[in-house]
This record gives sequence, structure tokens and C-alpha cells, in this order.
Amino acid sequence: MPSYLNALGVICALGEGKQAVADALFAGDAQGMRAQPGWVAGQALTVGAVHSALPAMPAGLETAHSRNNQLLLAASRQIEAPIRAAIERHGASRVGVVLGTSTSGIHEAGQHIAAWQVDGELPAAYRYAQQEMVAPAAFLGDWLRLAGPSYCLSTACTSSARALLSAHRLLQQGFCDAVLVGGVDSLCGLTLNGFSALEAVAAERCNPFSANRRGINIGEAAALFLMTREPGDEHAIALLGGGASSDAHHISAPQPGGLGAQAAMRQALASAGVAAGDIDYLNLHGTATAHNDAMESLAVAALFPDGVPCSSTKPLSGHTLGAAGALEAAFCWLTLSSYNTGRRLPPQLWDGVADPTLPRLDLVEPGRRLDKPRGRRLMSNSFAFGGSNLSLILGDLP
Repeated sequence: MPSYLNALGVICALGEGKQAVADALFAGDAQGMRAQPGWVAGQALTVGAVHSALPAMPAGLETAHSRNNQLLLAASRQIEAPIRAAIERHGASRVGVVLGTSTSGIHEAGQHIAAWQVDGELPAAYRYAQQEMVAPAAFLGDWLRLAGPSYCLSTACTSSARALLSAHRLLQQGFCDAVLVGGVDSLCGLTLNGFSALEAVAAERCNPFSANRRGINIGEAAALFLMTREPGDEHAIALLGGGASSDAHHISAPQPGGLGAQAAMRQALASAGVAAGDIDYLNLHGTATAHNDAMESLAVAALFPDGVPCSSTKPLSGHTLGAAGALEAAFCWLTLSSYNTGRRLPPQLWDGVADPTLPRLDLVEPGRRLDKPRGRRLMSNSFAFGGSNLSLILGDLP
């Protein structure tokens, strides 16, 4: 049985709110990807930062302050009315929270510990709880006074895609009647320096699947859905299925042949009850690293021998790490929604120089559109360190 994604709040480098993000996404507008100094010593790196002002913490929850929670609050407030209607309908104990994150409040913790190294004492604003992985879910539950299941998942870049599958199970098993589900991650020095140390970060805008690709750009985002068992509005967009695998090939490198990725995609197809030929668009993980793009090209070519329209949206948003799975599911949601006038597909933004050593994918050019007006099926891939692989399938009612 599907679960329905009845409301969406989203904020990322493309903009704030569904229409702003949709307009920039389908136009291939990468203006939010900008070079910023200060994250890594001696370098200015292109990052997908949120440039709009973020809300302050609600009264009484000031100690929960972090940029991560501010991003989450910005997304939540976009859909506060349907959230509160769901709480009123089902009761606070029947509404859950499942989020994916990899940074939580480590940005603030890092600043405070740096101050401690200089001053010999921690700033008064320091709270250890800011950096706990559960912090975003705890904050959202406290703000909305929820009493249902509430937790965060942290499996690197599959975190929030896993959150969607976990929320789906809570609904199907009867633990909840509604779940607030998604992901959030903020820019922080720890992740940028870590990926830089791995020589995985590109100074310029990332260039997925190109022979000239040089690595990722890090971004920040929050994407939050209200998930229920029944369609709640005119969009009627559903999570039809999902699949996960762990190839455990290497702590950071994927299995080179893409076998784990294939397994996750095949499981997603089986879960949704559809064939590979039924997929109308695939949002690629597409990080623009040498190993990921090679592996994913092989996996996609094997599963879709006749091709499938696909693109990586990371040149538009940056790689938002733990938020990436939910954000790119949100891009699929927007593709199926009325916010997408003209049934456009997210375009592939790259230099067009294909890597001759890889299978050629059917990368979406600007202006390309979905053929069908209804009954469409979109897949979204997320792959992470440790061989964690996850694929989701979203669709609309025929």
C-alpha cells in the first residue's frame, strides 16, 4: 500500500517554498551556488547555501537554537496549517516525527569548542544537546507538542531517504496516523573540511557524469513532508515503494560495479509493483565524484537497457548530505505537482562532455517534458558511505 505525501515544506539553495524552488529547479537556475571563503583555510569553495533570513526559535525553545533547527523550522512553517490540522484530527500521540540528518547542530558545537580552545571555557550558549543526532526531531516534537514516535536516522547521504521508508512503515504498521518526515542538514566546517581532506570537493560548480568532473559541492537544505495513509489534497502524490541495500564494499567508496545500487533499485521496483520500463524519470544521486558517477552509470545502464530520462540536481542545490534523499524526493514531488507548469523535468546542468569510459545515460536537456499527464512514476537514488544504498519511487494517481 502507498503512503501519501500530502504537504511539502522546502528550503535550499534554489529558494524557499514550493513555487520558488520549482521555478528555479525547472529553469536550471544555479544562482544559489556561490563561492564562499572561510569554510576551508585558504580556499573559496562553491556551496549551496540558503541565503534567505531564517526564523528565530519559538519562545521557550531558545536553547534548541542551531542553524539546522532554523532550516527545519523554516520548512515546517510553510506547512504549519496542515500539520496542526493533522494533530487536531488524529491527536498528538498519533503523529510521529522521522527525520534524517548528518550534521545536526555540530556547526554551533564546533564554534563553541573553538572558543573554548582560545578562552579556556565554553560559551554560555553551548548545549551538548545541540549536536545530538536526535536534536531536530526533538525540537520539532517539542514545538508542536507531539507525543508520537520521534527519532532521527543518520546513515550519511541516505539518511532522509531512509526516513521516508521508516515513516511509511510506521503508517503501514499502525503506529501512527500521520508522520512529519524529511531531512535537514546545514553547512558546517566539519563536513566541508572532511570532504576536502578526502579530495572530494570541487572548487567550481560540480559537473556530474562529465569526463571533467572533479568532485562535489556541499549544500544545506530542509525538506519536510506530511505523510498519511490517504491522499489529502489535489496533488495525490504517493510514496509507492522503496528499496535499500548495504554492499559494505568500503568505508567510503561504492562497490565499483554498482551491484548494491542495482539491488536497491530492483527492490524499489518490486516494492512499488512496477517494471523498470514504467519509470518516467530518475533523479540520480550524481555527486560528480569519479567513483560514484562511474558506479551509478553502470547500475542505471544495467537496470534500464532501453534508457530512462535522468538528471543529477546537485549542480543546482549542492549535495545536502543527510537532507539529500528528502530534498530530491521533494524535487520529484514538485515534478509531479501543479507547481510544475508544462510538465517539465529537472535538467542536467553540466558541460556536456560525456565520460567515454562510462555507459551513456539519457541525461535531461533543458526544456524536456514528461510525456504523460497522470499515472507517472519517478525514481530517486541516494547512495552513501559504507555501501548504504537507497531508492524511492514516487507517483501520482492515474
